[in-house]
Amino acid sequence: MSLTDILSPSDIAAALRDCQAPDSFSPKKFFQISGMSKKSSSQLKEIFRILDNDQSGFIEEDELKYFLQRFECGARVLTSSETKTFLAAADHDGDGKIGAEGIDHFKHR
Repeated sequence: MSLTDILSPSDIAAALRDCQAPDSFSPKKFFQISGMSKKSSSQLKEIFRILDNDQSGFIEEDELKYFLQRFECGARVLTSSETKTFLAAADHDGDGKIGAEGIDHFKHR
């Protein structure tokens, strides 16, 4: 399964266009524009599985900086500041990684 099986390619493209400039990425806004905020918890878990590059069950900081590239190969890498802000917003237990529940959290924000 791919992200375009769950999300509209045009919504993904619009979300990526919105955050092209360095330090312009907002997880909340990206989730809204891409349509992720409208998906069910089970669909978000599937998206999480696709985004979890090493299939560890978590998205760590090293994976998170490539978040946008998981949606489109040519997308930019998140800046250090964006990565840290995203991680802080979704890492509820402070272990330095995001579980599926962290991604689901943005649905309700």
